[in-house]
Amino acid sequence: MEAKSVILKAGDADRIVAGHPWVYQSSIRETIGTPADGDVVAVKDHRKRFIGIGFYNSKSKIAVRVLAHEPVEINETFFDARIRQALDVRKRHMPDATSFRIVNSESDYLSGLIVDKYEDVLVIQVSALGMEARKRQIVTVLERIFSPRAILERSDISARKFEGLEPTEGLLAGELTGPVNVNINGLVFETDLLKGQKTGLYLDQQINYRLVAELVARLPGATVLDCFSFVGGFALHCARAGAGHVHMLEQSADAVNAAMHNAAINRLAEKCSAETVNVFDWLSAQTKIGKHEKLIPKFDVIVLDPPSFTRNRAAVPNALRGYKEIHLRALKLLRPRGMLITFCCSHHVDAHTFKDTILSAAWDCRKILRQIATFTQGPDHPIIPMIPETEYLKGFAFELIS
Repeated sequence: MEAKSVILKAGDADRIVAGHPWVYQSSIRETIGTPADGDVVAVKDHRKRFIGIGFYNSKSKIAVRVLAHEPVEINETFFDARIRQALDVRKRHMPDATSFRIVNSESDYLSGLIVDKYEDVLVIQVSALGMEARKRQIVTVLERIFSPRAILERSDISARKFEGLEPTEGLLAGELTGPVNVNINGLVFETDLLKGQKTGLYLDQQINYRLVAELVARLPGATVLDCFSFVGGFALHCARAGAGHVHMLEQSADAVNAAMHNAAINRLAEKCSAETVNVFDWLSAQTKIGKHEKLIPKFDVIVLDPPSFTRNRAAVPNALRGYKEIHLRALKLLRPRGMLITFCCSHHVDAHTFKDTILSAAWDCRKILRQIATFTQGPDHPIIPMIPETEYLKGFAFELIS
């Protein structure tokens, strides 16, 4: 009996050979061996030459998620080797970090699997049927490599429905009661890993927290506005770096409470304040003036780190309008020679387009900016150039010249 495989249409193999792991249903010319959903299949070009191996799912637009370009057995030994390879990358590029992303799905050629390390607790997120079927093997490997206190699952994401999977979360191994004290650059963030955003924290900004703090340290005593502050990542780093006061804006009351609690834990509460508010509404109210009034800028540093405004390309125009709006308002509140530090986490908005949007806002309010830094996602969220989807976070720091 011939091995289970998919044969691609002429011309559709090049992208896979170049390193992209997704084989779309529309790229398949024929299927051989009647693979079941979740099975391992060989991927072959239109001349039936082997080019990879991966998980098959007829229910998904991504018909095959390629895991390797050589014929290997996908078993516990495979996951052990691949996860250790991913860990080596983090140890090499983030040697002092104790909390970081161990596996970042496509970035580590384990499509559909995310593993985050929060001190001695691991959190996994599974978004692909093939990974779901082998979850017990993955947990066994993680226990062997890390000996964690607990392994949690936070597979409560909408992407699972496209694989025919229901959301699921809970404890997979070990024991966990109460929050975990997560160390980020020497600051402690008390984190509820069962109820927090995503798998708990936004680990992709870990290095950027430090880099932004270094910029703020050049303005001792600065008044900082941290918009979309979540649990205080940028705010607390700025406060520790020498800011005179940091004001946080966040729509989630739970996040605001957590941010102020984290400020207290780190003995920074006297420098911090926070509001539970819609950031757009707050910025609009703060920049509204009467006919003969003049707006007085209040802040030396403004940080903008909003959630993604777009989940698909069709929503990009609306997203850009949103980005322009918050930058226009923020620039009006920034003092001359102050710093605007801003981020975009949407894959669908590239760095060039994002910068153009910022500069358009600056033009509209007649502000001139000097670019002083660029930011990207941390090395625990690796970027594979042949997989554009792995690059999503971009950021800039500007000084306001006038």
